[in-house]
Amino acid sequence: METNGLAGRKEWIGLAVIALPCILYSMDLTVLNLAVPALSADLKPSSTELLWIMDIYGFLVAGLLITMGTLGDRVGRRKLLLIGAAAFGVASILAAFANSAGTLIAARALLGIAGATLAPSTLSLIRNMFHDNRQRTIAIGIWIASYSAGGAIGPLVGGFMLEFFWWGSVFLIGVPVMILLLILGPMLLPEFRDPNAGRLDLISAFLSLAAVLTIIFGLKKIAESGIDGLSLLSIAIGILLSIVFIRRQKTLAHPMIDLHLFHSKTFSAALSIYGLGGFFLFGSFFFTSQYLQLVLGLSAMQAGLWLLPTFFGFIVGSLLVPVFVKNTKPAFVMGVGLAVGAVGFSILSMVGIDSGLNFLIIGGVIYSFGLAPVFTLTTDLIIGAAPPEKAGMASAISETSAEFGAAMGIAILGSISTAIYRTSISNNIPSGVPAEVADTAKDTLGGAVAEAAKLSGELSVPLMDAAKEAFVNGLHFTAILTAVAMALLAVLAFSQLKQAPVAVREVEPAG
Repeated sequence: METNGLAGRKEWIGLAVIALPCILYSMDLTVLNLAVPALSADLKPSSTELLWIMDIYGFLVAGLLITMGTLGDRVGRRKLLLIGAAAFGVASILAAFANSAGTLIAARALLGIAGATLAPSTLSLIRNMFHDNRQRTIAIGIWIASYSAGGAIGPLVGGFMLEFFWWGSVFLIGVPVMILLLILGPMLLPEFRDPNAGRLDLISAFLSLAAVLTIIFGLKKIAESGIDGLSLLSIAIGILLSIVFIRRQKTLAHPMIDLHLFHSKTFSAALSIYGLGGFFLFGSFFFTSQYLQLVLGLSAMQAGLWLLPTFFGFIVGSLLVPVFVKNTKPAFVMGVGLAVGAVGFSILSMVGIDSGLNFLIIGGVIYSFGLAPVFTLTTDLIIGAAPPEKAGMASAISETSAEFGAAMGIAILGSISTAIYRTSISNNIPSGVPAEVADTAKDTLGGAVAEAAKLSGELSVPLMDAAKEAFVNGLHFTAILTAVAMALLAVLAFSQLKQAPVAVREVEPAG
């Protein structure tokens, strides 16, 4: 119950319920990273299929967030959240029992469709439940921390599951979480919808999804086989569809995206920092679990335990945001946070084949602690720009930026690292290694480790060392690239957000 515009006990309990799908969402990403070596050995995906297994979930989430966010404004945020939760549970079961790379990609696609309902529904509910600026900042900090908590729990629980069960078991972790949400959601979450919302424009929904997927397809083709006519055509079609989508929004009485929001320098800068932050952060996550397991030789359980400090850094950093901004402008907090993130990624570039664990953990804790306030405050600025009845739209724009950035980070940084890996290992394949083994080793680190284990000691050790060295070379390049990008984003935050308040505007409680 609210008193004088302040959220009461019911809203804070509701926030705990909202945290459930956020925790699951993050768990699903981190446990899959841990499962990569096991599923690679079982399903034997190609490097391209492996990237699709990792990316298709985030790509479809990014492509459908706008549709799902505006749909929530129309049919109700709680209703859409519960429908998505049920669908997510079913898709998780399908992924758990996939028996081929193609089947797993399809199941991950279904998870992406269901997952697209979760983030905008939960964030828009927060926008409507917490009208006081300071309370909303705290609530969003908890919302961000719940993602980090899922990231911390995911490796631990996932590592345990992988230690005793098959790789598909990691997908089953989320099923009881979604069942709990379906039970508690109707009792504790209020329903919100825009009473004046028009009908969902299906043409705009198609255009937004098609634009994202065609651009991604073109980038994938470039990563797989270099620049060719098909990849350039696909990207060109995606850009054209994006332009058509934007122009269509200008003609609609009830557009899927309110383009006037982008006229705000604060909104646009916050959105850019949020998306680019996700690009570099999640791109680095893809390498971390592989480094722990395939380079250092840790078990899935051990890797999960060593990833915990990084996620705890996010949790602590997110929860301390209200303290940081109490007497300090958000631009300064974000700028310093991004600079701290640059230091953390610089440390990450120091990891080696045999002695990189300390650098990995220290760097991870530093960059996670620094970036957590950045994600919390940019989200607060973005969501605060919209009136409560348009919260689904603003949430969708925010999460589209983050999810698209994260997925593209994995794809692009993964492709760059793969290119460096292939170039490096091609120049260092030991003589005497069979051609078919060399071809497999050149494809992925996981393939190299698996093939090296089958060779005699005279060839096994040199091949494995060459593969690990090649992988670390790619990791070093992406870590340095990310550190430079964090420093540039710090300058952007200082210059473009120096006049930004903690929330863009004060609003009266809806209805």
